Amino acid sequence: MFLGRIRRSASAPVELVALRGGALVSLSDLGTDDPVALLNSHGLDRLTEEVSRRRPVLDEAEVLFEPPVATCTKICCLALNYVAHAEESGMEVPPEPVLFFKPPSALTGHNQPVVAPARTRHLEHEVELAVVIGKVTKGLPAERWREAVAGYTVLNDMTARDLQLANISRNVPWDQSKGFDTFAPAGPYLATVDEVPDPQSLELTLEVDGEVRQRANTKQMVFGIPRLIADLSDGMTLLPGDLIATGTVAGIAPLAHGDTMRATVAGVGTLVNTVRFRSA
Repeated sequence: MFLGRIRRSASAPVELVALRGGALVSLSDLGTDDPVALLNSHGLDRLTEEVSRRRPVLDEAEVLFEPPVATCTKICCLALNYVAHAEESGMEVPPEPVLFFKPPSALTGHNQPVVAPARTRHLEHEVELAVVIGKVTKGLPAERWREAVAGYTVLNDMTARDLQLANISRNVPWDQSKGFDTFAPAGPYLATVDEVPDPQSLELTLEVDGEVRQRANTKQMVFGIPRLIADLSDGMTLLPGDLIATGTVAGIAPLAHGDTMRATVAGVGTLVNTVRFRSA
């Protein structure tokens, strides 16, 4: 099942939908716009039956997409989790997972613009598989990782590379270069676990105006999802709606004003966003 959060117009309230057969089924009468909360309250099987009884009423092309999580306390991002990306960045593959955070305020939805602040002229894309946490999780062993997962989505880890490199050269934190508003586009949907039986065997691609820039497979992760969930939840509580961005692949490159990015994770979805520079 693919669950999304949309508006019928810019001034309309957010409502919950399910994608079925290329059209959207409204779930607005179920009392929440939170896909994770609905999955927890109804269960996947019951919710699937509910969706199957409903007639699609909306067209994807006629709605505005919000991020596929309603509540998110943190976006946990993994750096250098693919060997080829570490190599292109001129860095060593880390012996342990390397974590940084994006704030929830960085989230934006499918077909929404990524707007770079005036302080940067060097914006780059980073396609990633994101894990959506489904329940309060702390100290979870790696072999039980599936208990924590509500589903998956596509995330584009936007980076102001000039600011990041300047901070790295000064040996100071570079979180700001990752955390501006709209720098965590995600979606279009939350793909539930039944749609993604093996998240470690998914093709990732990113195209800019039709040019393929990034292509790899999640099986190439240095640290897989079981290890990441165990590592992150060791001493830090993961909450429903939190996202784990599992790292990007080789092929990062600069973007220009007006470029359209298509970030795809096979079986999860295609996330489309256009770049805007404030000073363009």
